[in-house]
Amino acid sequence: MTLEGVLDVTGAVLILLGAALALTAAIGLVRLPDVLNRMHAASKPQTLGFLLLCAGLALVLRDGSATAMLVLAAGLQLVTAPVATQMMAKAAHRTGQYRADLVVDERDEQGETR
Repeated sequence: MTLEGVLDVTGAVLILLGAALALTAAIGLVRLPDVLNRMHAASKPQTLGFLLLCAGLALVLRDGSATAMLVLAAGLQLVTAPVATQMMAKAAHRTGQYRADLVVDERDEQGETR
């Protein structure tokens, strides 16, 4: 097998793994019970799936400008996903839209207000 064939197969495997993780994230967003659980499904498998998709596409396309665009997209994903997840968690905490049996709020125990 030639080097191009190995790169194509590796890229295809990475694309399939990335698509599977993105599908897992989508199913988690629909099926998980509350905001704090959905927050993990929205960030962790979705981000890793997107990074695997970008890596697989870079291996398959083997074009400098396409790879630069994929690296830019992956970098923006790594910057924005944690920030969006943190904002979702803060909004859920402020509005009380979480399962109280799963969360220990140390600020409420100390008498601090939200």
